[in-house]
Amino acid sequence: QVQLVESGGGLVQAGGSLRLSCAASGRTASNYAMGWFRQAPGKEREFVATIAWSSGDRYYAASVKGRFTISRDNAKNTVYLQMNSLKPEDTAVYYCAASPVTTTNTAYFGSWGQGTQVTVSS
Repeated sequence: QVQLVESGGGLVQAGGSLRLSCAASGRTASNYAMGWFRQAPGKEREFVATIAWSSGDRYYAASVKGRFTISRDNAKNTVYLQMNSLKPEDTAVYYCAASPVTTTNTAYFGSWGQGTQVTVSS
């Protein structure tokens, strides 16, 4: 089991930036791909970005590609989501998750953090 703790959410104006962090712990944390998902009020949870832990391969949702960057620091067992050019429609609770395979499919992510709120004002 992997334990995940997100941080870095907050309130920002449209066009601004935020960086989310996700600290992973657990015996096999380094063997997992890590992903970011988000859920806005009244909507289903959606994929945002994922990164393979070893190869560093990255995948993004079309809605954030070019604006968001996922990265990881293996030494710190931490994954980051740098969010630039934020839009009001990016407002959501952002979740970090771990998967044994590199995928964009929510079903493969078995460990989840508690979420961090991101609010973008217009």
